[in-house]
Amino acid sequence: MPSAALDQSDKDSEPFAEVDPTGRYGRYPELLGSGAVKKVYRAFDQEEGIEVAWNQVKLRNFEDYPEMIDRLYSEVRLLRTLKNRNIISLHNVWRDEERGKLNFITEVCTSGNLREYRKKHRHVSVKALKKWSKQILKGLEYLHTHDPCIIHRDLNCSNVFVNGNVGQVKIGDLGLAAIVDESHAAHSVIGTPEFMAPELFEEDYTESVDVYSFGMCLLEMVTVEIPYTECDSLPKIYKKVISGVRPQAMSKVRDPEVRAFIEKCLGKPRARPSASELLSDPFFDGINDGDEDD
Repeated sequence: MPSAALDQSDKDSEPFAEVDPTGRYGRYPELLGSGAVKKVYRAFDQEEGIEVAWNQVKLRNFEDYPEMIDRLYSEVRLLRTLKNRNIISLHNVWRDEERGKLNFITEVCTSGNLREYRKKHRHVSVKALKKWSKQILKGLEYLHTHDPCIIHRDLNCSNVFVNGNVGQVKIGDLGLAAIVDESHAAHSVIGTPEFMAPELFEEDYTESVDVYSFGMCLLEMVTVEIPYTECDSLPKIYKKVISGVRPQAMSKVRDPEVRAFIEKCLGKPRARPSASELLSDPFFDGINDGDEDD
């Protein structure tokens, strides 16, 4: 039990629904988010005195899908190796055999995901959007220059997280990430269709698919609209993406500089700049995201 642990018998303290085997982390009943694979609860690190996120996966749900469990394990293994201020960090992981659950503790961002944050704050300057964009690209640059290279493959505004009080954004949900082999190409179709680069559907791609997805994220940040909302089915989205037809939301981007930058990100694979190249684009001239002294 950590020395700084709070006495849960105190009638004024908020009771934990669950405590990890070491007694360090306590999970509250409050749900921060829920997806197809995992639930994320508010939790507390008693040793450091900080709030954290308790990610919980019921492994029994996926007994017939061993590849899904493998994917989860890879997310956790991957997160443990990554240290970057624009990537969500992992503190601890354990498997609860008795309950058939995989638990892992990650840092928590106070303002939730970027999609909800942007909906809540409708009036945001281009400068602020550039600051967020620069940090997302720094996270991507870290992943793409990692050895081995890591492709996120499912970058969208719902898995970029925000600490609104300091204007900090971090990339999370690396469960679909692929560590690229020496051929520098990956081979599987996975992700969120509206944000997927055309070559992802062809199952032969490189890390530049994340740059395309980032372009769609920036489009959503600017318009507060998920790309291709005009399509009422996945096949229609697929057809437009493969044909290179831009989302209707592009017509709502009034700033020509922003529009040109998004187009650069959505270009053909070989013409698409890397995250590093985009960071040195004149688009970011004079933009300080607060991490410049790193």
